[in-house]
Amino acid sequence: MREYETVIGLEVHCELATKTKIFCGCTTEFGGEPNTHVCPVCAGMPGTLPVLNKQVVAYALSAGVALNCDITQYCKFDRKNYFYPDLPKAYQISQLYLPICRNGHVDIEVDGVKKSIGIHEIHMEEDAGKLIHDEWEDCTIVDYNRCGVPLIEIVSEPDMRSADEVIAYLEKLRMILQYLGVSDCKMQEGSLRADINLSVREAGSDKLGTRTEMKNMNSFKAIARAIEGEMNRQIELLEDGKSVTQETRRWDDNKCASYAMRSKEDAQDYRYFPDPDLPPVSISDAWLERVKAAQPEMRDAKLARYVEEYGLTEHDAAILTESRKMADIFEAAAAICKKPKEVSNWLIVDTMRLLKVHEMDAADLKFSPDHLAKLIELIDAGTINRPTARDVFEKVFAENVDPEAYVESNGLKIEADDGALKGVIEGIVAANPQSVADYHAGKKKAIGFLVGQTMKAMKGKADPGTVNKILAEILNQ
Repeated sequence: MREYETVIGLEVHCELATKTKIFCGCTTEFGGEPNTHVCPVCAGMPGTLPVLNKQVVAYALSAGVALNCDITQYCKFDRKNYFYPDLPKAYQISQLYLPICRNGHVDIEVDGVKKSIGIHEIHMEEDAGKLIHDEWEDCTIVDYNRCGVPLIEIVSEPDMRSADEVIAYLEKLRMILQYLGVSDCKMQEGSLRADINLSVREAGSDKLGTRTEMKNMNSFKAIARAIEGEMNRQIELLEDGKSVTQETRRWDDNKCASYAMRSKEDAQDYRYFPDPDLPPVSISDAWLERVKAAQPEMRDAKLARYVEEYGLTEHDAAILTESRKMADIFEAAAAICKKPKEVSNWLIVDTMRLLKVHEMDAADLKFSPDHLAKLIELIDAGTINRPTARDVFEKVFAENVDPEAYVESNGLKIEADDGALKGVIEGIVAANPQSVADYHAGKKKAIGFLVGQTMKAMKGKADPGTVNKILAEILNQ
């Protein structure tokens, strides 16, 4: 069998984090009852006129600057015409001829090898509605709430050669967009989704093969499986002497197979023409400079600073900076309690564990940095011990409770009366002569059982260090 090379380019659709839609005042909030976030403009009623949301342009500029693009300071909107139930106007307002950003790149690293992935363009456009296929009723219904939600479409060059490179590119892209604050990039809500353009060719050839497109992929795992599946499908066709048809395909992740949907349209099939209702967008030098000046500290710079300023390991700094939300909590809590390594430990160990348990993303964290700092201060002051602190943190994580008030109202403070604690320990020692005998016989681990019994008797409201100290004194008398 001949050797083949896979050639992949992506079209990534990213919903922007504006409060209102791109051409009207309807909310962009996710969810809601079907067809309730709709007005005559985004529903495509005759006689309505679009008005451009300026924040959409600002977000697109910010993304373009961060992705090393050339900015088109005089750009236009065009109409992309097609008839489909989720598009009430029968056209989509997009940008074909003068997109806002061109010629950028994203740098990735896979298995220690660095590579630059070119970005052909970024353009602004409106989202379509959502079709819902009801298998029980054997019908399709449409929800127009998403119609008019602002998007940027990031079109890469066909520079990727494997699923690993695609995932590395998407992860880097998502991280940059989240750091900028232009999108929450929640793939499960459709805020970030990708169309995969894939072809194969004989290794060593510089001629591109016939490509297919798989649309609206919103899971990294599904994307990786779809790439492997489509690559193998195309190679099997070529090995059998058949040709690959240029078409749009649907990936069924449950069956790990793709199915033809329609022949792939070219630009002329959409009959693009400049939108007559929207004037050109003119981006001044001053506006562009303001956007550049407002760019946040990005992950690479933040990671290096955490190692230098806070004395963290590169491994810990990498985990904290993977999400801007996590990094923001870390910096704010460290500034309050002045214990950056303690804050780092609580985020890397306990927070990451709870995120996994609750199947959450770091961007969904709700607890305040102030409450995490308070919890650390309660431990440092000896008000609560670490096992109790971990229980309290679960409440902080889930409900953002004030740990100080929670400890007080639930009677979780450590018993500070050493005399009372000593009396409890003496009772434990008297009730467990075998453990005492084991300890005196050289089985030092026996003290652990006695510590556990004491903590149980104290309902966790004792300092393990103090318990160990008093136990040792009594046992060694």
